[in-house]
Amino acid sequence: MGNEYVKIIDLGMHPFADTFVSKSLLNRSEPIHPLECFLNKNTGEIRLGVRTIDDDRYNLYDYSYTSSNSEFAKNHWIKYAKEVLKKTKTVTTKKIVEIGSNDGFLSEQFKTKGHDIVGVDPSKYMSDLAATRGIKTYTMLFNSTTSDIIREQQGLADLIVANNVVNHANDTEDFIKGVSNLLKEDGCFVFELPYWYHTICDNKFDQIYHEHVTYFTVKYSYNLLARFGFEIFDIEVVDYHGGSLRVYASKTSNKPRMLNKTSEMIKSETSYGLFEEDTYRHFMKNLENKRNNLLFELYKVKTMGYNIIGVGAAAKANTFLNYYNLDYKTLDYITDASEHKQGKYTPITRIPIVGDEIFSEYDEVYALILSWNISERVKESIQNINKKTKFILP
Repeated sequence: MGNEYVKIIDLGMHPFADTFVSKSLLNRSEPIHPLECFLNKNTGEIRLGVRTIDDDRYNLYDYSYTSSNSEFAKNHWIKYAKEVLKKTKTVTTKKIVEIGSNDGFLSEQFKTKGHDIVGVDPSKYMSDLAATRGIKTYTMLFNSTTSDIIREQQGLADLIVANNVVNHANDTEDFIKGVSNLLKEDGCFVFELPYWYHTICDNKFDQIYHEHVTYFTVKYSYNLLARFGFEIFDIEVVDYHGGSLRVYASKTSNKPRMLNKTSEMIKSETSYGLFEEDTYRHFMKNLENKRNNLLFELYKVKTMGYNIIGVGAAAKANTFLNYYNLDYKTLDYITDASEHKQGKYTPITRIPIVGDEIFSEYDEVYALILSWNISERVKESIQNINKKTKFILP
């Protein structure tokens, strides 16, 4: 990594956050790596210092995250499909490529509207799930080389969408090069991912994990796309993952212009101090204080003889658990609605994952909410199972 990058965040050693361990693999140790973020002040890019092997992140263990993992997620992607089609309306029927198509839920929304859709996803497990929805999926990592294969077999795309995946690429420049190679000259590229500004403003450190290789600001989005001849024609923050950035871009043969909206968002990032080292010194100190206070509260509850159950076995929960050093000795279980996670264990911390019905087996019990993005709905659901549940919010 060049001298233009400075270390801003250090969360210690972590496993892959989207890894959940089956009972048959409990006698093995998962790979762990330093989880550190580095900032390039000039470009606005934030990226991990250690880039892990990308195929390992999705196939070393069965990848567990599904884009249709909750009603909230489903509603988001249904709305997404409508909004994107409306803003990119150039032809009646589009040839669409979804990169990072996961279980095919979003691709299915485009398909039911009559569009020709192809998915791309590195996880064989997810590609098999997408196949049950009738979505043709290329099981491969997307890059400039694999874009050639898709282009040769499918032709050029009118629309390429990539949600929570550009930030997963080990080489974002090669990823965008691949998008350009696969997209028609009058086509559109739309991507959505967690917005670094909200991650830092709202202290959402648990959105940092090895699957998220790069972290996007508006400044970095503009600089990256402009380098490959893309112009942002719309940009917005949407209410997903605690605040996600959605970028609409098209090819241009001229020097890419900067929207007023883009310019104003970059000014906000700069004035907040998003590209200053001091911001992150305060961020890390605040994080350490919060950890100390919460651990004091949790150990007090355990000393009083109560059980504590974590709620929400998401990737961000694993960052949280490993940074706080919370394992099966402190949390009895973690609950999750996903059938792809129940019966498995969290990586390193080895906490068993079960359904919410476990709360019915206790009299008084404490719930540590790890899925802060859907905390109110989760609390209501658990209270319907056990009204004596007391909640702890990190």
